[in-house]
Amino acid sequence: MARTLIAEKLFDGESIRTDVAITLGDDGRIAELGGEAPAGAVRLQGLVAPGLVDVQVNGGGGALFNNDPSINALGKMSTAHARYGTTGFMPTLITDEVAVMQDAAEAVSAAIRESVPGVLGVHFEGPHLSAPKKGTHEERFIRPLTDEEFGIYARDDLGIKMVTLAPENVDPVDIRKLVELGVKVCLGHSNADGATVAAALEAGATGFTHLYNAMSPLHSREPGMVGMALISDEAWCGLIADGHHVSAEAMRLAIKAKPKGKIMLVTDAMSLVGSEQTSFPLFDRVVTREGDKLTSTTGELAGSHLDMISAVRNTHRWCGVDLFEALRMASLYPARFLGYEGGCVTEGGPADLILLNDELQVQKTWISGREVFAG
Repeated sequence: MARTLIAEKLFDGESIRTDVAITLGDDGRIAELGGEAPAGAVRLQGLVAPGLVDVQVNGGGGALFNNDPSINALGKMSTAHARYGTTGFMPTLITDEVAVMQDAAEAVSAAIRESVPGVLGVHFEGPHLSAPKKGTHEERFIRPLTDEEFGIYARDDLGIKMVTLAPENVDPVDIRKLVELGVKVCLGHSNADGATVAAALEAGATGFTHLYNAMSPLHSREPGMVGMALISDEAWCGLIADGHHVSAEAMRLAIKAKPKGKIMLVTDAMSLVGSEQTSFPLFDRVVTREGDKLTSTTGELAGSHLDMISAVRNTHRWCGVDLFEALRMASLYPARFLGYEGGCVTEGGPADLILLNDELQVQKTWISGREVFAG
């Protein structure tokens, strides 16, 4: 049966409206936006906004996708991140063996069939990366693109498919083939020069994974991947706004350089988000949390302890970005990158909503019209 909410304030992805009735249909979509509210409608105090969309989620709720590539782990990740406003996410598997990639694909396929809330597809971050820019990825699993991986990327039961690769190690012909298979190709963990990055973009790559981090820097006579990411008007760039991966000044530079709509906030979240745990195993290492910083026993940053609404707050407060633009960076823009219809509140669109208080904390989350979190 349809249910109606009355938003005291609604940010629909473009503008602010007041006292708006939102009718949630049985099909997980918004049946009606506006109009007269029926008796029994629930009034919401605060700001209703589009649900947040995260294209890079390694784990949450105590589950790390690499350690447990299962539908059970995806359910834990969904529940953990819904507390922080995420209504759509790309479960992310970092560089690993083919068998683990196949298990991850099976888990995502099952999650989509069984409508695990928020699971949009799968992001394979690696294994076709650059060893000098591997970050926390396991070097022994970094390898060229082969028919085994192509077999996984060609599947049509995985929802939205995304692959992060280093273009110096993947031929533009293979990038074109990935794009033809419906894969969103992102560039990252790369030491490529500008010409190599340009060739990958020409071949169909459309994004850059965690801008600045694990990529060749901008120099005066060589743009590197950072320079090419900033100068490309068409490509999207992810930013990890946790204060550890990228400084506020570097964030401001990227936001200023890129056309509006081409910067998207991501978490790169690990298993500790939404969990009381303070450490977890990663391959043959241990990752430990100190405050909101995750560090591997080998010394490097190992993902983040960031959630999406914190990324919004940080971007708004540290960089002086208008609140509603910061919300777009965490909802509308990543949805557009993925080719997903979410990220806005429209009649007939997905009923993915969040309710925020004055401190920009999530009070409620709805995915496909179902309330999945109430604080």
